Amino acid sequence: MTRRALVAVAGAVAVQAQQKLGPPPHTKGPKVFLDYDQVELDAMYDQAVYAPNAVEVQQRYASNSGLTRARLGVPTRVAYGPSEIEKLDIFRAQGGNAPVQVFIHGGAWRGGVAKDSCFPADLFVAAGAHFVVPDFAPVQDVGGNLLPIEQQVQRAMQWVHDRADTFGGDARRIFVTGHSSGAHLACAALTLLPEGTVRGALLVSGIYDLRAPRLSSRSSYVKLDDATEDALSPQRHIHQLHLPLVLAYGSLETPEFQRQSREFAAAVKAAGRPVETIVGENYNHFELIETLANPYGILGPAALRMMNAG
Repeated sequence: MTRRALVAVAGAVAVQAQQKLGPPPHTKGPKVFLDYDQVELDAMYDQAVYAPNAVEVQQRYASNSGLTRARLGVPTRVAYGPSEIEKLDIFRAQGGNAPVQVFIHGGAWRGGVAKDSCFPADLFVAAGAHFVVPDFAPVQDVGGNLLPIEQQVQRAMQWVHDRADTFGGDARRIFVTGHSSGAHLACAALTLLPEGTVRGALLVSGIYDLRAPRLSSRSSYVKLDDATEDALSPQRHIHQLHLPLVLAYGSLETPEFQRQSREFAAAVKAAGRPVETIVGENYNHFELIETLANPYGILGPAALRMMNAG
């Protein structure tokens, strides 16, 4: 092998080493949750550790959302609650009495905005459904307390149901998709909203029990006590879920995010509730939700099937 070839191989090995996913090399410490020590558990709830392209993909959310607004026009922006952040964007379909798809964006409870989260709107508007994206407060703006954010998400979903007729929506056909922390917030809201408010939900890469995140480094900015952990852990309130669920996660998610979805799906099924599980092979946490905008992708057809079935 020539010197140039050896240098090339060494370079490739170095790149692979730099891109190694998972916790950093360390001496195993005491178990904190399941078989994880603190370093490992922190990595399980830090998506960037398992998705080295996280920044680039999230930048695509924003740029593709800009293209969506250019195609569909500026959405109608309406207040759903009393605070300045409590507003939502409505991309209207043609015709009236149409189904409504509400999208609850992710961002680890501390990031994301409606403006940069509308990239799936084209798919739903073309299918004859209104697409609604609410804004809600980042957790750092409410003292680390998830309860005010959860209440905002509930208000947004309730507003869409109660005011659907004002923008040509059918209150009997409200559907919700949530991603990441947005899947958690959406699912928690579904355990608290009146039965019939939402007809079906697609929950993507979510968290359904807050015990592990509470023990992880996320506790540095999310302040959970026992009561809040219990109230906002949907897996502990499955008896309050009265609608079909589709749970999706990527095969390249962190092991904890995969476990959260698998165990929640199993618990929902064991309770006799309708649930479907979708695994996005070779997709990481940030990439999978992009397929919601694709009529031939993984999530787009799943969302449309749910709406047509409803």
